[in-house]
Amino acid sequence: MAKPPTPADVAASRTAEAADAASMQRSIREKSTGARSIIRSLEELGVTEVFGLPGGAIMHTYDPLLDSTQLRHILVRHEQGAGHAAEGYAISTGKVGVCIATSGPGATNLVTALLDAMMDSVPLVAITGQVGAQLIGTDAFQEADIVGATMPMTKHSFLVTDAAEIPARIAEAFYIASTGRPGPVLVDVAKSAQMAEADFVWPPVLDLPGYRPVSKPNLRQVREAARLLSIAKRPVLYVGGGATRGDASEEILALATASNSPVVTTLTARGVIPDSDPHCLGMPGMHGTVPAVAALQQADLIVALGARFDDRVTGKLDAFAPHAKVVHIDIDPAEISKNREADVPIVGDIKITTADLVEEFKAAQEQYGVADLTEWWADLNHLREAYPLGWTDPEDHLMSGQYVVSRLGKIVGSDDVIWVTGVGQHQMWASQFLDFEHPRQFLSSGGAGTMGFGVPAGMGAKAGNPDKTVWVIDGDGSFQMTNQELATCRLNNINIKVAIINNSSLGMVRQWQTLFYNERYSATDLETGYGTKHIPDFVKLGEAYDCAAWRCESPDDVDDTIRRAMEINDRPVVIDFVTSPQSEVWPMVPAGVPNDEIQYARGLRPEFDEDQA
Repeated sequence: MAKPPTPADVAASRTAEAADAASMQRSIREKSTGARSIIRSLEELGVTEVFGLPGGAIMHTYDPLLDSTQLRHILVRHEQGAGHAAEGYAISTGKVGVCIATSGPGATNLVTALLDAMMDSVPLVAITGQVGAQLIGTDAFQEADIVGATMPMTKHSFLVTDAAEIPARIAEAFYIASTGRPGPVLVDVAKSAQMAEADFVWPPVLDLPGYRPVSKPNLRQVREAARLLSIAKRPVLYVGGGATRGDASEEILALATASNSPVVTTLTARGVIPDSDPHCLGMPGMHGTVPAVAALQQADLIVALGARFDDRVTGKLDAFAPHAKVVHIDIDPAEISKNREADVPIVGDIKITTADLVEEFKAAQEQYGVADLTEWWADLNHLREAYPLGWTDPEDHLMSGQYVVSRLGKIVGSDDVIWVTGVGQHQMWASQFLDFEHPRQFLSSGGAGTMGFGVPAGMGAKAGNPDKTVWVIDGDGSFQMTNQELATCRLNNINIKVAIINNSSLGMVRQWQTLFYNERYSATDLETGYGTKHIPDFVKLGEAYDCAAWRCESPDDVDDTIRRAMEINDRPVVIDFVTSPQSEVWPMVPAGVPNDEIQYARGLRPEFDEDQA
């Protein structure tokens, strides 16, 4: 049996810890250019990957970047690709993603990625060059007020005109991006500040008056939430992307197990609860599973964990979950009661708060007893059996996109793989027919719905997780927006695998035109797949980027195609799966109607037991 430590042992240990901390926080003061200060700051913050594209106003920073042995710069083909790659890196690793661009159009090309990161709470720092301080406001060559332009879609935007301020502003940007509700921060650095000399001081003093994210929740509110959960007859845990960003998977699984509550996971929360766990009902909302949608509609208590009651989940808001009390847990106080009034509002870190709720729930059970959820689970399991996810084969005898996605899931499996999607029908099929067993395993654009997210985000995910297989499931429309980043992948040995679900159309728009516009297909035919036309020919395009590329047109060849792709690891893989434009995404709640009106297939509504409400 080990002896307990003596006071001297404890003192020695604390001295050693203090020495380690001092070495990690060593004080640095030296002369530097502003450009070198940018690179040194990134190095001191532990950054290893940077995605960017140089230009006139940021060239001074690219010069010392060449000498860095720590920073790997990945040269993209478009600044939007740099932003999405930084997002993919951040979502998949939990670290802050970094992208760099020049002034004017270089900076404005990042705006889409900044919006995407803001909507989905992705920690990202964008560093942009700006014209010299003396030229700001003169409409100088490639000048743009990127700070003003990005204020609505960043947590904060800095303009730096003094070289001495650079270390502090970059450190503050990383702190803001990664604390509280994560999000993007932009640091715009004037060319004159990059050229000037000043002291590089590290660690800098952060000056962020008023920015104090709350992490510890109010315990009395947590106890009230525990009480409501312990007496609820039809509880649901509604898990959002904040659970992914807050690394709360273990705690939420413990809460689901302790309370025996069903769990629904939004698009950005897929994998927080393993799909194989019996508590998991899948994704709620417009294209969610019937059991997930019904569970929320018929609940008497919803515990929202890092979710924001988005319109894609709620449908017609005033008809959403009409009989449910709401416990809303979020680190962002602005989200509490923004869309749905919370009966118990709790502001706090999702990981800490959920752990507290688990303990308080156990105590509440001792006081109020264990709720009998037998009838609730019987109803939900009936819906699981009656309305499984599936599809019908299209009448044109082309492959269904659902079949391709489902075979990808079965053959690739769910271990050591990261799935990334573009936006459209293929995105919904991926959320429905792939199995997610781990958090940060599924990357997709949620709030902004950004077509073109797939390839660059997959590139970022692979850069951050080189030992994992990264599959990008993309659509022919989404793929054409950012496929130039395959060149970046090939030249940097970032060997992603891309499955193009090529239905020769803007599939989701076409589906709505089928359902709501009398089959008037205005501007949705892309002519990329079936028939004799392939414009562009995705196989030739992939080969032009020196990728392994081929086409699959028959269901009989799908399995062998996927296995062949899995065997190629020395370059990116591009597969053109030619599929039917007739394939549609079901279930579906049309926009602006109550979730009770969910359609399981075209014209077919599930039978809900009205007496449950």
